[in-house]
Amino acid sequence: MKQMLIARLLATAITLAAVNAQAQGTATAEAPAGLYAAFGERAGISALMDDFVLRLKADLRTAPFFEKSNMPELARGLTEQLCMLSGGPCKYTGASMKKAHDDLDIRRRDFNALVEVLQDSMDAKGIPFSTQNRMLALLAPMHRDVVTKP
Repeated sequence: MKQMLIARLLATAITLAAVNAQAQGTATAEAPAGLYAAFGERAGISALMDDFVLRLKADLRTAPFFEKSNMPELARGLTEQLCMLSGGPCKYTGASMKKAHDDLDIRRRDFNALVEVLQDSMDAKGIPFSTQNRMLALLAPMHRDVVTKP
């Protein structure tokens, strides 16, 4: 229960940080030094994303958004994206976040649920909380392109 509360608070903080960054016109943060290595490089990120997409499909809050998704392809794209964001040598080749989510009617609570599921995956992989926060800070600005419905 306490961990869920912390996850919800963190998700809210990330959402607020993203909204604040958007309002100030700031760009996506640079990858902190060593983040790619802290996530186990490409192999570690890939294993994390494999776990994450399984959890997304199993979670009642997020599953409806992924009913028609090609989950292995989703995991591959997310691996590319997190690899690139964390300072790795990857290049993200998928659709823009705005294009990929434009017609999905995603609300802030849906986004927060996804963040909680990601945190669960990172916890399961033994990624330290401070390292998780470093990655989440890089992902936070995507909020403005993912949340499509008030």
